Amino acid sequence: MMLHVPGVLTREQVAEMRAALDAADWIDGRATVGNLGAQVKRNRQLPEASPLAQELGRKVLQALQASPTFFAAALPARICPPLFNCYAGGETYGMHVDGSVRRLPSEPAAPGSPGAPQWLRTDVSSTLFLCDPEDYDGGELIVSDTYGEHEVKLPAGDLILYPSSSLHRVEPVTRGARVCSFFWTQSMVRDASRRAMLYELDTTIQSLRRSLGDTQEVLSLTCHYHNLLRQWAEV
Repeated sequence: MMLHVPGVLTREQVAEMRAALDAADWIDGRATVGNLGAQVKRNRQLPEASPLAQELGRKVLQALQASPTFFAAALPARICPPLFNCYAGGETYGMHVDGSVRRLPSEPAAPGSPGAPQWLRTDVSSTLFLCDPEDYDGGELIVSDTYGEHEVKLPAGDLILYPSSSLHRVEPVTRGARVCSFFWTQSMVRDASRRAMLYELDTTIQSLRRSLGDTQEVLSLTCHYHNLLRQWAEV
């Protein structure tokens, strides 16, 4: 399931992030991928360990916590610290698939001692746009699935999420700059089709509550939703 989540960030939040990112020092994006990805990746990224990346990443995570749509669609168990990238001057990222697991920054178990490696399974990929479509040419996110190819280019502050198992690419940026945050989520529900069913059931329940109120039928559907989530969730 692909889903457009509008308004994750306000225009003011986007402007504040862009002011900081426009003055940042970027590095070659190939530093964070393996040999296969490096063959098709041409962009720049904010260093993962930089104080700016960590500060802005925390702000993105706070915004996600306030988005019921993101929660309903991703059912997050853990979210990878958000990263930030920039495409300009023809930069692009050819067709690829995201790695199935990602190592998370570890916290020391005690002062001076290294922490045990922590891993996150990448179930859901997300791109949060930090510039408007008219600010640049090209740069469309193309996601390929069994229904064909889907082109995504969203307003600043909006997010697209899709299964991490999907092949996808970013078209060359031929004018301006495409600046985004991107990250991965390990979902409580591993299977993408089950996540999609739960999301559809959840949105139907919310629609019925708005139109009918908390009727017995709505209560029954809510019971089914939570029992399915209880059966499928890994927490």
